[in-house]
Amino acid sequence: MSVSMHSSTVPAFVRMLNNMLAWLDKAQAHAEARKFDTVNYLGLRLAPDMLPFTRQIQIATDGVKGCVARLAGLEVPKWDDNEASLDDLRARLRKTIDYVQSVPAAQIDGSEAREIVLPMRIGEPLRFTGQSYVQHFVLPNLYFHSSMTYALLRQAGVELGKRDFLG
Repeated sequence: MSVSMHSSTVPAFVRMLNNMLAWLDKAQAHAEARKFDTVNYLGLRLAPDMLPFTRQIQIATDGVKGCVARLAGLEVPKWDDNEASLDDLRARLRKTIDYVQSVPAAQIDGSEAREIVLPMRIGEPLRFTGQSYVQHFVLPNLYFHSSMTYALLRQAGVELGKRDFLG
């Protein structure tokens, strides 16, 4: 039995984005218990040259919505990267979940061999088949940026564990 492109993407995306929502709830509770403003999380970095917390979530959600749109042959939705609070980040995560769940499975399935072309800021665009795009680009990027989000919250003292990451 083969696995469909939809079942290889959307359920994994939705699960991880929902996990990230739960992490933000725990971060909110952590800040409230220690009486500090949650805006302190937004600029967190593990290293000076790392993108901050907010960008980790923005990039994760951009990758997910872009993947579903490209596999379905749709134009990728463009969203402003203007989140300035945990509530804004939650809204972005929910908007992404709603978007990926709105695209019919039949529109994504069968896209294994579809050519996916990603323009790059510098140089030639990256070219993939749908399947290699999911397996070797989108999923690793999603897990990288969600791992960074998790690590930043852990570094800030939020009580998260492996079960929180896995959902």
